[in-house]
Amino acid sequence: MKVLQSSFFRAICAIIVGALIIQYREQTVTWITIAIGVLFFLSGIISLAAYYASKRKTGDVEVFDTDGNQISGLRPSFPLVGLGSLILGVILAFLPTTFVTGLMYILAAILVLGAISQYVVLAGVTKIARIGFFYWLLPSVILLIAIFVMVKPMESAATPLFIIGWCMILYGVTECIQSIKIYQCRRKYKATIEATQKPTVTTTETEEKAQDVTE
Repeated sequence: MKVLQSSFFRAICAIIVGALIIQYREQTVTWITIAIGVLFFLSGIISLAAYYASKRKTGDVEVFDTDGNQISGLRPSFPLVGLGSLILGVILAFLPTTFVTGLMYILAAILVLGAISQYVVLAGVTKIARIGFFYWLLPSVILLIAIFVMVKPMESAATPLFIIGWCMILYGVTECIQSIKIYQCRRKYKATIEATQKPTVTTTETEEKAQDVTE
């Protein structure tokens, strides 16, 4: 649940950053850069904290059933975007004037990391559930747009910042949708495993009681 909350917070931060960029793209001044840096920093801190909290709760031993499916010990993916957001947040907050010009490329790089991170999470979930094409399409769109902005030279900085702003909002919405889907898949998988194991435990207990009575 903490991972879900972390994803939602990261998504909200991305949407806010995207809205700020769209609104103030013509005047990317220092205070906007600092505000964006603080948001990225908070997002990174929460993502990393949620990851380590979830990792502590996960068992060290990985257990597989007879079909080769992992029953327990499913470890969360390392939050690449969270770490990138943390570093970027510190840089933007403390050295805003230096990075105002390069902000476009930094944000595009963060979007690339975000798309890759979503691919990694989806790949992990495919071990326990089927993921539809739509969920793979959204990070692909984000990745392609981010790469396009980085490699395509544009005369005005306002145009790529406008594109990145909307891309940030798309990333935030995608993160919310994927988080809900992944949470539902894991919950369903856990319920299925528990339902499968319960009859076995009950049968074993009945046999033990019968043995005690016989003795």
